[in-house]
Amino acid sequence: MRRMLTLNKMLSELDKKSVVEAIQAAEEITSGEIRVHLDKKGGKDPFIEAKRVFERLGMTKTKERNGVLIYLCFARKQLAILGDQGINEKVPEGYWDELYRNMTTAFKNENYCLGICEAVQHVGEKLSAHFPVNGDNPNELSNEITEA
Repeated sequence: MRRMLTLNKMLSELDKKSVVEAIQAAEEITSGEIRVHLDKKGGKDPFIEAKRVFERLGMTKTKERNGVLIYLCFARKQLAILGDQGINEKVPEGYWDELYRNMTTAFKNENYCLGICEAVQHVGEKLSAHFPVNGDNPNELSNEITEA
């Protein structure tokens, strides 16, 4: 029960709605897909947990392999950002680390929603530079926040 309270303290329902809206706005300018996952219990290694979630959500099945997952476990203070093969081949070295630093800075100031929304916006801009919308732009993955 405590973990659930911690998660709700970090992101209210209104905050979650703002994150979903940020994802929708970001995906309007790119064929890429962005997901945010909130894990209530986490694990020893957030990167390994993020890879499991990435696979489970079918993020490797996008047409251009351009999905990005932002994985968070507030209970363990864990964050991982994982891009699929297509976007990883395009972004400069250190891009994900910079995004990570920006998010953790916002989180240290207890700006959880802002940190996530700004990260989603930056990812959307980066994706649009390499994977712009060309004609039809189907939403290959849900924009809803996933939780486990």
